[in-house]
Amino acid sequence: MAQSKLLLLEPVDKLGEEGDEVTVKAGFARNYLLPRKKALPFSRANRKQMEALQRVREQRKAQELAQANELKEKIEKLSVAFAVKTGKGDKEGNVKLFGSVTANDLVKRLAEEGIEIEKKKIQFSATVKALGQYQAKIKLHRDPEVVVDFTFEVVSENPIEEA
Repeated sequence: MAQSKLLLLEPVDKLGEEGDEVTVKAGFARNYLLPRKKALPFSRANRKQMEALQRVREQRKAQELAQANELKEKIEKLSVAFAVKTGKGDKEGNVKLFGSVTANDLVKRLAEEGIEIEKKKIQFSATVKALGQYQAKIKLHRDPEVVVDFTFEVVSENPIEEA
């Protein structure tokens, strides 16, 4: 297979950051990276541009890390409860939950609090199909230190009273 050596101009997921020298298949370079101006063909003349891009990358990373830490502090202060529809459960007294709480629900709830997070950055420790407290890990940055263990509660919208 033909390979192309490129200099990345901006971060590309699962490939590299700006200023990185990468080798990719020729078709990927020709059809995706070069037309979208995400990369330049690598040459010795581009070395100065590569150094400038690496300085920009370091500044951007420092800024993103500071923003992620700030967001982490905001999220840690939050307390969230989801009111869900429930019905009579089984003979053992367990309450039946209609549906479940998903990452989309958590994203919407955090947006109401003024915190914008992508759905793919949320991981649940267990499926949320019953009442109780649950934990979700929210990855805020590429750095593994900036992960929030967010605790939320699932409560009944219409508590069932026994006759």
